[in-house]
Amino acid sequence: MIRKTTFLAALAGLATTLSAHAQNFDNILQATLLTGWRQADGSHMAGIRLELEPGWHTYWRAPGDAGIPPIFDMSGSGNFKDAKVIWPRPEVYEQNGLRSIVYKDQIVLPLQVLPRSKGKDIALTAKIEIGICKDICIPQTLKISAVLPATSAKRDSRIAASLADRPYSGKQAGAANVRCQISPASDGISLQTSFTLPPVGRREAIVIETANPLLWVAEPDMKRSGNTLTAVTNIQHVEDAPFILNRSGIRITVLGESQAVEIMGCTGN
Repeated sequence: MIRKTTFLAALAGLATTLSAHAQNFDNILQATLLTGWRQADGSHMAGIRLELEPGWHTYWRAPGDAGIPPIFDMSGSGNFKDAKVIWPRPEVYEQNGLRSIVYKDQIVLPLQVLPRSKGKDIALTAKIEIGICKDICIPQTLKISAVLPATSAKRDSRIAASLADRPYSGKQAGAANVRCQISPASDGISLQTSFTLPPVGRREAIVIETANPLLWVAEPDMKRSGNTLTAVTNIQHVEDAPFILNRSGIRITVLGESQAVEIMGCTGN
């Protein structure tokens, strides 16, 4: 489900944008709504195409230490019930000792839209708040709209290619014995995960997310021994409030140069 969330991290170099307001950044990022096709189950597969000028990047749903997550608002749409972004595999980007999870150049974000009335067109209007970075980082607000025809059945190859590049599920990739150990820490909790998974390519990285958007998860310390991966991280509440961590809501994504794997939930030791 798409909903508005709190900004969980500051953009690296965001303070420098104050001196850049006089510049024109309108042409750095172009957004297009690809109308896609109606599926057999009545949902509609559309796509948000983002095109960036060379050298610029934007952020994945979990942006890392130096980014802000995209925020989608489609509440002004007609014949609209809900929508889900299907995130293709992102890249790991490191700068000044900080890790970000990004998309470069151009990306199509597949968007599965549920209409209130099946068999009718959807008048989709999307407001997207997004951060983009190069030498400086700036927030932008995008507004795009299009009619998604109920009669459209032809698959869009651009959307299909992004769907093919989404992470494998843990089951598809052969992940097993996914366990989480939770212990108190001075400023939150410590989470240690371990599981078996064949290598997913060079330069592996792990991203850990929770179901609570108000929880901040530090960059994990990851180790691999054969087919066993372990990762240790710290989790804090952004408002310093007490919280309970639901293991079933933990999402572990392993990123490699050629593929990615997404594991949902873990069990206690």
